[in-house]
Amino acid sequence: MLVEDDPAVAQTLTDALESSGYRVWLAETGADAKTLLEQTRPDLIILDLMLPDVDGLVLCSGLKAVADIPIVICSATPQRRDAILGLKLGADDFIAKPFDIYELEARLEAVLRRTNHSRAAQPSATPPDHIRVGELIIDRSRRRVTLGGEPIQLTPTEYRLVSALASRPDEILSRDDLATLVWGYQDASSGRTIDVHIRRLRVKLSQGPVPAPAIVAVRGFGYKMAVEEAAAATGANTSAA
Repeated sequence: MLVEDDPAVAQTLTDALESSGYRVWLAETGADAKTLLEQTRPDLIILDLMLPDVDGLVLCSGLKAVADIPIVICSATPQRRDAILGLKLGADDFIAKPFDIYELEARLEAVLRRTNHSRAAQPSATPPDHIRVGELIIDRSRRRVTLGGEPIQLTPTEYRLVSALASRPDEILSRDDLATLVWGYQDASSGRTIDVHIRRLRVKLSQGPVPAPAIVAVRGFGYKMAVEEAAAATGANTSAA
């Protein structure tokens, strides 16, 4: 999937990549990218940072939160910190515009090789499009959440929230981080709104057939999904069986 709002650049890249055997889906905005991601599940995303409706770095983080798909950032931004931040937010490579198309293709091939090798090395018990923390499993291809094998009915916001936390287990995410991952933006009321959704999410998870991973509030910082408590709950369930 190519996320690029400049028609000339988009056409040039699409023609070059398709001539090399790639199938290209084009998204001109962040909103289009989110929709296409759900519809197509591409093998790789080429992302421009300068989009008309959302900061590309915010979009990078949001896409990574819902799908484990490699992202290559291609941008004309002169800020080196953008490249560094993009890599920290989950991008797999960064190439500055203008670039040589052959170099871009070589980088894409390298990223795909690394991704395929990594997935092949993963235990087969959990498919690559699933997130698992203890007995909590998130099927990102179906946008389905189960706990102990039983489905948990969540709203779209609750789904994105639990996906963001489960995709970074034991990592503290601030309320602003979570707002950005869930809605793509943050404002003065985001923190209070996140707290409300966290409370509702905890209630729903507590009604599952087995103990859910704990969503822990870290005072002054934010929230995290605790892996140790999830592992302890899983062990207890195994022993009881």
